[in-house]
Amino acid sequence: MILQTRTFLFSLFFVSWLFSQELPPIQNFTPIDYEGENQNWALTQANDGNIFIANNHNLLEFNGVRWYTYDSPNASIFRSVSANDSLVFTGQYMEFGYWKRGAYGDMGYNSISQKLERPMIEDEEFWNIIVLGEWVLFQSLDRIYSYHITSGSFKILDVKTTKAHMFKVAGTVYFQNENQGISKIISGRPAVVAEAKEFKRGNVVGMYSDDDGIIVILDDASFYRLATDGSVDPLPNEIDQLGLNVYSTAQLTDGRLVLGTVSKGLFEVSPQGKLVRIVNQRNGLNNNTVLSLFQDRNANLWLGLDNGISLINLNSPFNEYIDNSGKLGLVYASKLVGERLYLGTNQGLFVKDRNDTGDFKLVAGTQGQVWTLFEYNNTLFCGHNRGTFTIDGDGAELISTFPGTWTIKPMPNQPNLLVQGNYNGLSMLTKVSGKWRFRNQLTGFTISSRFIEFITDSTLLVNHEYKGLFKLKLQPDYASVSVEQTHPMLGYGSSITLFDNKLVYATLEDVYAMDKDTLAFKRDTVLYDLWFDKAKGINGIMLPDRADSSLWAFTKIGLSKLFLDSFNGAMDMRVIPIPDFFKRSLGVTGFENMEPIGKQQYLIGISNGYVTLDAGNNDSKTFKVVIDRVSVQEGFKQPKALALSGDGQLEPEQNTVRILYGVSQYTKYDQVRYQYRLKGLFNEWSDFTEKTEVTFSSLPYGDYEFMVRGKVGNTMVKDTATYRFSISRPWYWSTMAMVAYGLLLLGIFFLVHKLYKGYYTKKQQALLDLEKKKQKRKKLKTEKELVQLKNDKLKSEIESKNRELAVATMSLIKKNEFLATIKNQLAKASNGHEIQKVVATIDTNINSKDDWQFFEKAFNNADKDFLKKVKIQHPELTPNDLKLCAYLRLNLSSKDIAPLLNISNKSVEVKRYRLRKKMNLPHEKSLVEYILSL
Repeated sequence: MILQTRTFLFSLFFVSWLFSQELPPIQNFTPIDYEGENQNWALTQANDGNIFIANNHNLLEFNGVRWYTYDSPNASIFRSVSANDSLVFTGQYMEFGYWKRGAYGDMGYNSISQKLERPMIEDEEFWNIIVLGEWVLFQSLDRIYSYHITSGSFKILDVKTTKAHMFKVAGTVYFQNENQGISKIISGRPAVVAEAKEFKRGNVVGMYSDDDGIIVILDDASFYRLATDGSVDPLPNEIDQLGLNVYSTAQLTDGRLVLGTVSKGLFEVSPQGKLVRIVNQRNGLNNNTVLSLFQDRNANLWLGLDNGISLINLNSPFNEYIDNSGKLGLVYASKLVGERLYLGTNQGLFVKDRNDTGDFKLVAGTQGQVWTLFEYNNTLFCGHNRGTFTIDGDGAELISTFPGTWTIKPMPNQPNLLVQGNYNGLSMLTKVSGKWRFRNQLTGFTISSRFIEFITDSTLLVNHEYKGLFKLKLQPDYASVSVEQTHPMLGYGSSITLFDNKLVYATLEDVYAMDKDTLAFKRDTVLYDLWFDKAKGINGIMLPDRADSSLWAFTKIGLSKLFLDSFNGAMDMRVIPIPDFFKRSLGVTGFENMEPIGKQQYLIGISNGYVTLDAGNNDSKTFKVVIDRVSVQEGFKQPKALALSGDGQLEPEQNTVRILYGVSQYTKYDQVRYQYRLKGLFNEWSDFTEKTEVTFSSLPYGDYEFMVRGKVGNTMVKDTATYRFSISRPWYWSTMAMVAYGLLLLGIFFLVHKLYKGYYTKKQQALLDLEKKKQKRKKLKTEKELVQLKNDKLKSEIESKNRELAVATMSLIKKNEFLATIKNQLAKASNGHEIQKVVATIDTNINSKDDWQFFEKAFNNADKDFLKKVKIQHPELTPNDLKLCAYLRLNLSSKDIAPLLNISNKSVEVKRYRLRKKMNLPHEKSLVEYILSL
């Protein structure tokens, strides 16, 4: 009854304990992930870093990127697996042998048991394999088969056991011999070393060395020490009373022991039996039945479960507290006060003692959104959406109902005053009689004040992400503030903080240092180079660490810490790589939180709990990029694998090449990115990507060299993996084809030359003809221009002749007018005979035919062929009519014509009338116009 009560109390204790512990990162793989069966009986790691798992009817291979599955050679269940250099040994039902990697990257099986000269015992299954130098030991329930790798010889020991467990301790093989206790193999023969009754009644599931001998673990979780003299002493531990059924065990590199149970998960204990942690299905594992355990070269612990596989990163600088119940919610603030850890979440304020085995408890009355936790002079303040609480242990007192307390800052040189940034401006807290109380709201400013920094004792800056910065002046009575200066926002995601004795203003795009007096902004080139060039930009707000005067921020390449080098005082940055999934788990951008909880220990709030970071953990690992498969695709045919040795010659149709590569890296918080290039196609390295395969399609013929390198976190993998291949020329680019193409090309050139020659001859002739036409047109144009010039000349001559004719006509008119005047005067003077003779002479001169002939000649020179035209058209005209036409042609008036004809003006009008009649001109037709038109 006492034992049962004790067991029950222990059970309650550890059930509570396991739900509240921080655990190393755990990764789970389900049968869907690895495309295999549920149970995993054994695990091992080959020399290339790949993990091999005995998974019922499959042998699984995992390289950190991809899973490969190999079928059982005799359709039986794989019970054991163990690697030695490049060989992977497996044990099954009535079969054991080894697997070796082939030229194409896959594993090929070679049977060892088929070489046995002595037949196996019926229904033997090989549950355990140990490699000891050149010997490999395969253990069934009835025998141990020793196989020499080099010579191929066998040694067989008939040893019956209840459970097939062998243990290699300090180079010696131990096992439990049924009803005889513990034996070891000496010179190929079994020898009993301990006959304690405990070893005869209980099943030994683990044997590991320590400073005082060998620790023996039984399947009921009891520990014993087997001394070198054969004595056996029980070792007390903290789990042997829990009613555990231990199925598998392993010793970690630091000496701790891990026990896998049938139904209660994994128990980790120290060599002294102290419980370190419990991991089961409720806090992280796929399943509670741990069939196998294995620690790889980087200290990761692999668990082969009854349903799936789990991997625990024991040496990770991160530990996780995952709240799968949803009780906590998103963690916005945290604070370690003494040994009490407080978490402020969107569900309220939670607390537990750091070393307490219990779960987090809600501080009564704090349900709702917690924004900040601030410790000042041994008082913890909780900024809440309802106001402000002071926290005392597990109790809370609401001291301010002014809603939405974003932040709390101490007033410079006023130890009893605190300034709060609230949803609707600023408020004050005051300490009265040892108690903090709400003092007043600061009037004059009602903008949400999440980020506050003091410039002087009475001047402060308030940053609003969207409205910008405000410089405020506190009035002496601390009752109000006045806005002295404003500055618009410089970018999204802004925050302000004091760092390195200057006010730093950072956004998601830039970082500035500000002059406290002028509020002038200037890019801080040192911080910009570190955060935005080296770290590729920040993803949230700045997180000051007052403990060591450093400044943290989540950046594109990880969690970055800015600090001043203690040696030279220069600004420096340390980057802790974090994967993308962790960045996404931080919750709302701009509300990241990171709180020191110890020396280089930090708590980071996430959406379902928190993660602790040991910044002093500088565990370095060595990785290698490996090309694990290469294949070609030809049309719609099945892909064809290529030898990993490279230098293959591919057919022209095989011009689609797929290359798989990866790094054997199994840590949850280490993200691997890759760069590659294909010389012969492009020589530049690609951008870093998480993709672990690349396909090159429609490659032309030629020689190619594929190169890939990796970066784990922010550390480049030292080696570069290379693969070379060539694509043959297609038949249509063969030598004979090239000769044929050459001849064909020459023929085409000849034909084209001939066609082009004919074409260009015709074109040349056409150009010549065109040129002739142009010359002819040019000549005609020239001739036309000459004719025009001649015409212009003739016109000028005509005009000159007309002028001369006009002058001559006017002279005749003047002469006749003069003679007529004299005649008239003489007629008046006397009628004597002599005067009559003078008058007759004057008449003769007036009607002189010589004058007319002179006029006619001049007129014909000026107006060639006019008189001929008139005679032709009007042959009935008399010489006097022609004279009148000539005078009218000169556009002379009747008055001007009368002297020329030696007649009166009236007689001229009569002549004109008669001329119209002879020409048959209608009444409306002008005689002058008609004569001018001829």
